[in-house]
Amino acid sequence: MNHKPIVDHRIYTIKPRGMAEFLEVFDRLAMPVLLRHLGRPLAFYTSCIGPLNQVVHLWGYDSLDDFEKRALARDGDPEFREYLQASAHLVIAQETRIIRPVQFKSLQ
Repeated sequence: MNHKPIVDHRIYTIKPRGMAEFLEVFDRLAMPVLLRHLGRPLAFYTSCIGPLNQVVHLWGYDSLDDFEKRALARDGDPEFREYLQASAHLVIAQETRIIRPVQFKSLQ
């Protein structure tokens, strides 16, 4: 498992029956930009029980400064703005949190 001290935990709620289109647009337009600026995600999921129509993804960073620098680069990329425009009609809500791992002695 890839551990990072700072994790950007994102949840996007997608309009009903829009998940397939969202995932296609995300993969085609957002993922190349994100890989270029953020690196590979730690995890990428869709919900199947509980709140539906949600995409969850986790991106790891070495520090808050690392997060801020990479986020600025992503947000300034013209290709990312293209993704935002192409997906705007599909995203109902977005939650973003910064989380940190817990180091349990019993798991080491």
